[in-house]
Amino acid sequence: MTGPMNAPRSAPVTASQIMERLPHRHPFLLLDRVDELVPDVRIVAIKNVTINEPYFAGHFPGNPIMPGVMIIEALAQTGGLLFDIAGRLCVLARIDAARFRGVVRPGDRLILTADNLARRASMGKVRAAATVDGRTVASAEISYSFVEGASS
Repeated sequence: MTGPMNAPRSAPVTASQIMERLPHRHPFLLLDRVDELVPDVRIVAIKNVTINEPYFAGHFPGNPIMPGVMIIEALAQTGGLLFDIAGRLCVLARIDAARFRGVVRPGDRLILTADNLARRASMGKVRAAATVDGRTVASAEISYSFVEGASS
């Protein structure tokens, strides 16, 4: 696959460029931009958490906290963008060593990082972490399968 996300970047990658690579759409696209990308090595992405997120209506009324599963999904989307897989779909295969160390609330800015741990023709694995204001709120090792026949 050729395009704006294949070369190392110092300029931000926008949401519309992210949507060229990820099949997710509102309300499930959880990345606002990518600040750093070295394909197959490292990625740093941003998720600006707002009160308008649909899950805050029930998690929890009067005390909104971003669900841990949504933080993991944001990390999984970040790690999935790390791999240049030539038009195939990057599908979540496994989550290991997930840890939650803090809460994420409306107004927080999640900094999402993923570093490559393994890359094969049909799979990849990253070590990922989410931070808010310099403190780690979640981390995990995430594995992916690269499947054929994907279209975005």
